[in-house]
Amino acid sequence: MKVFVSGCYDLLHSGHVEFFRQASQYGDLYVGIGSDETILHYKHHKTLYPEQERLFMVKSIRYVKDAFINQGSGIMDFIPTVEALKPDRFVVNADGSSEEKRQFCKEHGIEYIVLDRIPADGLEARSSTSIKETLINKPTETSHHFEGIPTRLDLAGTWIDQPYVSAYAPGWAITISLQPTFEIRERCGLSTSTRKQIQRIWPVHLPDMDPEMLAKLVFCFENDPERTDGIISGAQDAIGICIPGLCRHYYDSHYWPKNIEQCQEEPILHWLENHLCLIPMFPRRPGCSVVEGKDINGPHVKALAKAAEDCWDAIMHTDLDRFAQAYQASFNAQITLFPAMIQPGVQEYIDQYAVLPDVLAWKMPGAGGGGYLALVVKDTPTFCQQHEEAIPLIIRRQ
Repeated sequence: MKVFVSGCYDLLHSGHVEFFRQASQYGDLYVGIGSDETILHYKHHKTLYPEQERLFMVKSIRYVKDAFINQGSGIMDFIPTVEALKPDRFVVNADGSSEEKRQFCKEHGIEYIVLDRIPADGLEARSSTSIKETLINKPTETSHHFEGIPTRLDLAGTWIDQPYVSAYAPGWAITISLQPTFEIRERCGLSTSTRKQIQRIWPVHLPDMDPEMLAKLVFCFENDPERTDGIISGAQDAIGICIPGLCRHYYDSHYWPKNIEQCQEEPILHWLENHLCLIPMFPRRPGCSVVEGKDINGPHVKALAKAAEDCWDAIMHTDLDRFAQAYQASFNAQITLFPAMIQPGVQEYIDQYAVLPDVLAWKMPGAGGGGYLALVVKDTPTFCQQHEEAIPLIIRRQ
């Protein structure tokens, strides 16, 4: 009797081993393993261990008869493996069960078995999600996992860092500095152009120096006066990358902010991580101009500035409903100022996620036009477990 299970097994732990033990009671156990390419393109992050190393570890577990790298893609990447192996039974954990898998097994005459997640006797329950949560809760103990140049996510007040916007009304931009724990796509609103400029000077990691001074150095380096395109990048990119934690910066008709305030309070940062995630869309298309048709005036900019103030106050009070309202108000103000941010295809993504009961608000990072949807959700770990395309975020503490 052949039994088949499938998964990524990147953060291999005792819960996986116990799952293999339980599944092996139904027959000879064969394991399909997600390829590096599948995980990168479906879950949008690189694996901790390459596929051949994961294959070696899984094959070494005594409950496993044999293991293979799945040649398919997405959540059903095991289809070619199953069609070649022709197992009698397909075993899944309760949280990995889906109607799509059940229907596939029915069509192929395979018995579909769902197991509850039960830890081995004397051991604590383990899951990849709980391990990722540990990484979030103990960033200083796991900093070796986060090598590379950070990126930033703008939460509110986007565009206020351009003098031609703040000239109508001063206001704050709010950013968080993010650990590069996932593939940071180009032309997707996560400051890839600024990161590239930083990597020209410091290829591996940021230097150990005053973050505000570092941000100003990066801003001045990126905006070389000999720059041929004549575009001045907003300061929020350099500040959001270089200053750790949560930050707000106040703009009033100048490129560099008059004031910068930083929040490194662990309860607030952890709260944000528990309510934010990214959904990949498509890169901003070549030739796309998000400033085309802009409608900048006093009332529109004041609405943007007020939303950012409300957003900061809600974060400081960890008030989820108010945060979601202000976050959404900021995005609505952005697209009123710059309607071309909503390029063809964007609204379809918004419509898909806006109707979900766990989604409270949404926006596009940076200048928009594509890239990601940055969602405010009721609970990030739960949402990411239910939507494997969602990317959890880890805020850089230092």
